[in-house]
Amino acid sequence: MDEKDEVILEALIENSRVPLTRIASTLNISETAVRKRIKKLEGKGIIRAYTIIVDPFYLGYAGVALVGVDAAPERIVAVFEEIKGLAGIRYSAMTSGDHMMMFEVWYKSSEKLNKFILNLEKMEGVTRVCPAIYVKRAE
Repeated sequence: MDEKDEVILEALIENSRVPLTRIASTLNISETAVRKRIKKLEGKGIIRAYTIIVDPFYLGYAGVALVGVDAAPERIVAVFEEIKGLAGIRYSAMTSGDHMMMFEVWYKSSEKLNKFILNLEKMEGVTRVCPAIYVKRAE
C-alpha cells in the first residue's frame, strides 16, 4: 500500500460513493488506475464492504447502547462468539481497553435492551457488563 492507496481509502471513508473520476483527478492518474487500485485493496481484504451510516433513533430504535463486557480468561473467545451472533448486535470488537469486548446494540424499546443486558449478565463466563445508553448518536 502506498500514498495513493491511502488517498483513495480516505476518499472512500469520507464518502463511499465518491466518483472515481474525482479521486483520479486528485491523484493525477486515470480513473482506470483508481479502479484497479480499489480492486487490489478489495482483494487484499483492506476494503471489506461499502455501507451507509444510519441514525438508529430515526428508524425507531429507542434502546441503543454501547455495551462493554468482561469474561473469565478461559471463556473470552467463546463469550465473544456467542454474543456477536445475538439479535440486536450491530457492531462487535474484542478490545484491550476498559473492557475485553465492546458491542453496539439496537433494540426497538428500552425494555428489550434491558432484557438483553440481563441475559448477558447470566451468560456463562461473563464477569461484568457495562452498558452506556445512547442519548444521541453523531458521526
